[in-house]
Amino acid sequence: MEQAFPSRYADAGGIRTHYLEAGSGEPVVLIHGGGAGADAHGNWRTVMPMLAEHFRVVALDMVGFGRTDKPAGNGFVYSQDARNRHLADFLDALKLGPATLIGNSMGGATAIGVAIARPDLVRRLVLMGSAGLNTKLHADLMPVINYDFTREGMVRLIRALVNDNFVIDDALVSYRYALATDPDTRRAYTAMMGWIREQGGLAYDADTLRRVKVPTLVVNGKMDKVVPLENAYTFLSLIDRSWGYIIPDCGHWAMIEHPRDFASAALNFIRAEAR
Repeated sequence: MEQAFPSRYADAGGIRTHYLEAGSGEPVVLIHGGGAGADAHGNWRTVMPMLAEHFRVVALDMVGFGRTDKPAGNGFVYSQDARNRHLADFLDALKLGPATLIGNSMGGATAIGVAIARPDLVRRLVLMGSAGLNTKLHADLMPVINYDFTREGMVRLIRALVNDNFVIDDALVSYRYALATDPDTRRAYTAMMGWIREQGGLAYDADTLRRVKVPTLVVNGKMDKVVPLENAYTFLSLIDRSWGYIIPDCGHWAMIEHPRDFASAALNFIRAEAR
């Protein structure tokens, strides 16, 4: 999958951070999810050009993913707090705040964490299939939870994350498989998943989520097995200034399964809230 935007790097709190950038104007920051082989390009390559027609769009590789550093030793822990700090440091490094943060899955949980800890950096949130609530694991997610670092396993992982009608592109499989099996990425991912298992998931308590005060759009796929539809309603009940957008025939990857629909919803929300 050819990369449409040039690679750039920033020092975010001592972590060399890879990102893509396009467009101009108000800053919108895209934060990918935490599945094996995830990165900014693979997750946002289709949505980014649409949003860049209207905004300055920046998509980063989170710590441990893609071309961003994958720290080892020196007491570094791949915790949610570490991801929150890294994103805040990145926003500070590029002087992007206050920005609209658009996060999928783990990226959504990270956007939430920054909105709570550093509200000065966040203008509004778009949470798409966002982590952040305790969820009972769907049986079909075992290929994701127990990814075996094989190409066939990557096909099974993608199938578990998308709607039943989604046609899996061989190029997407190859791209994510190459990233997932990079030795440093595999080491970081294994440490990250170990931490998540120890914590019992990626969740904030209800009182913490109520501290999100920025306008928030909650987007969910109707067929999402990772973040079920009821989680979207829970976010809406806990975040005062929140709106909901539910996409039919959609799993966990709205930005890949229905990129135009998702980009339109995000664009309309940002424009309407700004008015």
